[in-house]
Amino acid sequence: MSIVGNLLQIRSTLPTQVTLIAVSKTKPNELILEAYASGQKDFGENYVQELCDKYEQLPKDIRWHFIGHLQSNKVKNIAPFVYLIHGVDSFKLLKEINKEAKKNNRTINCLLQLFITNEKTKFGLSFEEADAILTSDELKQLTNVSIKGFMAMASNTDNEDQIRSEFRSVKTFATKYPQLSVLSYGMSSDRNIAIEEGSTMIRVGSSIFGERNYTK
Repeated sequence: MSIVGNLLQIRSTLPTQVTLIAVSKTKPNELILEAYASGQKDFGENYVQELCDKYEQLPKDIRWHFIGHLQSNKVKNIAPFVYLIHGVDSFKLLKEINKEAKKNNRTINCLLQLFITNEKTKFGLSFEEADAILTSDELKQLTNVSIKGFMAMASNTDNEDQIRSEFRSVKTFATKYPQLSVLSYGMSSDRNIAIEEGSTMIRVGSSIFGERNYTK
């Protein structure tokens, strides 16, 4: 099936409250433009330099989501244009985003990344650490960031019950903060479980574009 066909098929299954992020990391501009021409406006990238290059070359009404692990010293590169930063995993990073957003006279939307697995390769805050940030007086001073919700990644496993339980833990935690309505979890392989467990934003790459061409 073509990229457009894949997009149409996925969109046809999505509830209205769920936003589809097309994960375009490692994909060439012509494939992104093909998806864009079909009406896709939200794209996700993992690498700062690749994201900056694509921003310069592609239509300016694309909403760019940074979904990778963001280093503090690279925030300045994406601060002028990024639509949503999904993986905020420390208060230090949040302060840096606020600083660079202020320089660019804008407010940057962010999600707090929650650690919900036992896999050491994944990043994120514990529920206690997220609570500490959200209830801190220091957060109120960061006037150029806006926390919209939470992001998480489930374990890399075929155990659907485990995946479901991990996603559900995010949804349960988020009920403490009803004003934070964005829940970003679920990818190509587990998106249906994620949606059933309350996700409002899924990050889909291979089901749209096919498998990655190369890795960095």
